[in-house]
Parts: sequence; C-alpha cells; structure tokens
Amino acid sequence: MTNAGKNEWTIFQNSKGVYKMTLQTAGIHHITAFASDPQGIVDFYAGILGLRMVKKTINFDAPEVYHLYFGNEGGSPGTIITFFPSAGSRKGRIGGGQVGVTTFVVPQGSLGFWQNRLESFGITLTKASRFSEQFLQFTDNEGLSLEIVEREAGVNSTWSFDGITTDKAIKGFGGAVLFSTNPSKTMDAVEHLLGFNKIEEDATYARFQSNGEVGNFADIPLAAVERGSDGAGAVHHIAWRAKDFEQHLEWRSAVEAYGYHPTPVIDRQYFNALYFREAGGILFEIATDPPGFANDEPAESLGEKLMLPEWYEPHRAQIEANLYPIKVRVVEANRK
Repeated sequence: MTNAGKNEWTIFQNSKGVYKMTLQTAGIHHITAFASDPQGIVDFYAGILGLRMVKKTINFDAPEVYHLYFGNEGGSPGTIITFFPSAGSRKGRIGGGQVGVTTFVVPQGSLGFWQNRLESFGITLTKASRFSEQFLQFTDNEGLSLEIVEREAGVNSTWSFDGITTDKAIKGFGGAVLFSTNPSKTMDAVEHLLGFNKIEEDATYARFQSNGEVGNFADIPLAAVERGSDGAGAVHHIAWRAKDFEQHLEWRSAVEAYGYHPTPVIDRQYFNALYFREAGGILFEIATDPPGFANDEPAESLGEKLMLPEWYEPHRAQIEANLYPIKVRVVEANRK
C-alpha cells in the first residue's frame, strides 16, 4: 500500500483489483461501553464528569436494557460516550480487540481543577505522560479506563453542571488508546482505511491524528495485547464519523473494497450505522453526523424523557416497567 499527499488518497490492491481510497474520517463519532448500574453510570458521567445526558433510550436489539448517551450540550459527534447498563451484567476484562483507554479533552489550564474534583469524590488518580502530554488516568464506577488531557483545539462545551463552568467542562473526546491483538493490522486500518495521519512513534506507541478538532487522536500500543472480554467496564465498539448519508454509503463500499465485511446500513434514529471488525479484533462502526439527537425531542429538553422508536411505542408501559428509574442529580454522597 502507498499513500500520497498526506493521506489525500491511498491506493491499495486486493483480490478485486486496484482501489483508490479518497475518504478520511474527521475522527471519533462515539464510543459505546457495557455497564451494570444504570444510576451509577448517570451519577458518574453526568453528576461527576458533568456531561449532559443527551438521550435516554433503549438498546433497540434488547429493549429491556437502557441505551444512555452523554456528551456536550447537543451531543455533537466527537463528544458522545454511550452505555448499555444492565443490572447483573457479567464483568468484562479490558484487553486486545477493544478501546483500552477512552480519552477526554478539557480546556488548557483546567487539569488542576479536574484533579481536585475527582479526588474530592474519592477517585484514585494516576498521572501519566505520552507524547509529551500529561494525562490524569482513572476508572469509572464500572472499571472502565479513562483519562483526561488538556488541549487548545476544540470549542468549549456550553453545558455546565454542579460548578463545572464552561472554561473547565469536558469538550469531548481527546481520542482513544486502541488495544489490538494485531497492532500492525490495526494501524494499517486506521491510517490507510480511515485516513488518519501517523504523526509520532516512540518505543511504546504509535500516534495517529485525523483532521477533526475533537476525537481526533488514536494511540496504538506497538505490542499486541491479550484479547479482552465483553462485559461491564469494557468498551463494546468505537464509531468513526461519516459527514452525511451519501458519504456513509461510500464508506461502506470502501470498507468492503479494503477486504473487510461491513454490515448493511442500520438506522439508529440519531445516526445511520454500519459495523465491521478490523483485523486486530476491534469492532469499528462508521456513523453519520446527521440527524443528531434533536431528531425526536426538543434540544432544550434532551435526555429528560425515555425516547422509543415508533415500533416500540405500543409497548412503552411494559418497557418502562422493566427499566430501573434513573435521574440526573448532583452527587454528594461519595465526596470526602
């Protein structure tokens, strides 16, 4: 494979012939993880991290399970972390074939604020350095690995909660650390299929960057990671951005031409999706930026009501009866 013009295009050859790759994703659209405690997830991501719960719905494939979305004020692509929280879920194990660490980005000068805030809730922090950047690393209430980094790029969130002002609030994703069982294959897919540029490498990691302002970095350990297992505290998939529905179809053709086996396009109400598993074991999704989370409720009241697709509306009473009640609230009990 060769690339020219800093990934303006890539030419590769497979059994179907020569293919010219012209697409580039802007970066991460969303990251989805498993969890076991619905209210605990709301408390952590809305109550402690101060993200807005932009959508309260269900797993369309398992309506007895919530699907909760958290992000900036509008749930912009590149800011959205989502969860399938189901009481009694088995514990997952973070490893190869998963997002190993989810990175959030905050405004310059706010890392001290976040250290103080997280420690006030009794959260254990580790300070780490990677490619000359400083990270605060910690786990959520389910054991999911997270980190926070300061960067200038990306607009500030206008959502504020519990003393987290907009000059301190999480902007969205800084990126992700991808744990692969076959790093060379994963790096190949990130660079030559998704269109990221490789910008740095050290003895431990390779770093790739997209042209977006948030969700725009992928760090990949050079050493293979033993395969993880699905379950609470582990990521199910990472989704990459397609700018519109037309480009989404182009992405499907590109993924197939590259030798992977994408699913049909699936309507997820707030974006269209297609999925494929890259050769390092990670489940990748391509998701459209439109139509967004105000597709079925007003922007000013996002996340306040359980939203169901039309085919589940006749069963609303039964579905609501099977779900644990949850609410966004100020978290005080765990503070020191």
